[in-house]
Amino acid sequence: MATTTVAPAEETVKKQPLLLTPTAIAKVREIMATQDPLPAGLRIGVVGGGCSGFQYSMAFENQPGMMDKVFNFDDLKVFVDATSLMYLNGCTVDYVETLEAAGFKFDNPQVKSTCGCGSSFHV
Repeated sequence: MATTTVAPAEETVKKQPLLLTPTAIAKVREIMATQDPLPAGLRIGVVGGGCSGFQYSMAFENQPGMMDKVFNFDDLKVFVDATSLMYLNGCTVDYVETLEAAGFKFDNPQVKSTCGCGSSFHV
């Protein structure tokens, strides 16, 4: 009696290198709605600076740059330049509200250390 084995289907959904939580997406949309004219999307990046060497940056953009990767999160376009993408691979962006503060929180598995104030990091 011959047996055949069927190989499991390969996953065709590619994991995005950057993830925005539903809470972060909702907050970005809320802030975008107050802008005039309405921006095309959100730019997330990594820039030099801060106590530990790098800082995250977020800004609204009207169009992507030539070297940008464009990600879609529930029809919210997020633009990331190729250099920043290296530092953001695996990063999750959330929006948190506490009694002390509210803001976007980056959970980046590549970060080796952060500064005392928490606004910059080192990879």
